[in-house]
Amino acid sequence: MSLLTQIQEDIKTALRSGERLKLTTLRILLSVIKKREKDTRQEITEDAILAIIEKQVQLRKEAAEIYQAADRLELFEKENEEATILQGYLPEKLDELELTKIIETIISNTGAETIQDMGRVMTELKTRSQGSIDMKQASGIVRMLLSR
Repeated sequence: MSLLTQIQEDIKTALRSGERLKLTTLRILLSVIKKREKDTRQEITEDAILAIIEKQVQLRKEAAEIYQAADRLELFEKENEEATILQGYLPEKLDELELTKIIETIISNTGAETIQDMGRVMTELKTRSQGSIDMKQASGIVRMLLSR
């Protein structure tokens, strides 16, 4: 079952079971996906859907941090719950050890030696990731390995 079909089915399930937060979160996600499809005038790929979901999770986490700093705990909790719902559609993230091995392989394959080569390494990593890599964590590891 495609990711888009899964999201649509989960919207129906949430509607039937009365899960309001999940329903609104998934409807927003679906509208963002449909908007991207309409903007590009082509059918959206699974990778593009994963990228949209990652972006939506990131937006929710950033909003949660802002709400926490402003001492708005009810909104903080809502944003965290929405992020958790969306993360359910993403593949498992790699742990630091596996990520470091992948990055070391990419560094040796691309011949990267200095921090100026970080862009090439990150580009290659992004093409391989397919949603399974935390790019913020990866950036830190690449920076550490290239600055040695």
